[in-house]
Amino acid sequence: MLVLGVDCGSESTGFGLVASDGRRHRALVSGAIRSTPAMPFAERLHRIHGGLTELILAHRPDCMAVEDIFFARNARSALKLGHVRGVVLQAAAAQGLPVAEYSPRAVKSALTGYGHADKIQVLHMVRSLLDLASDPETLDASDALAVAICHLHSIGAAAAARGAS
Repeated sequence: MLVLGVDCGSESTGFGLVASDGRRHRALVSGAIRSTPAMPFAERLHRIHGGLTELILAHRPDCMAVEDIFFARNARSALKLGHVRGVVLQAAAAQGLPVAEYSPRAVKSALTGYGHADKIQVLHMVRSLLDLASDPETLDASDALAVAICHLHSIGAAAAARGAS
């Protein structure tokens, strides 16, 4: 199975493509789609949509896993993040790609066993679980790989539960 994990952000949207045979996972590609605060917001959204569409067409993942919105203190930031998530979900839907969504706490818990883990703890687990020789390019890429791993663990647990019934 091939999962495209996405960590939404208005200035840096992380992505990570993880392949799994059900037992072992490996990272194929990861990085971030970047923009600048000076760039008009509509252009940022267009860049994110285009970048994800290119990734989907180039790699043909089986599904996309996206982190849910967390409750931000700043309403303006939350609204911008909602727009980014909408563009990300639309890029998947336009290519017929199923989408799974996970809360930040669920992602952290799936990787570290602790729902309040910090980004560095998640990074270390991503590196360990994917047997990476070096850290991903950015923390956004690491978070995106974490979302993909969370999804693989989730569907693995669901399959195990079905098999036990």
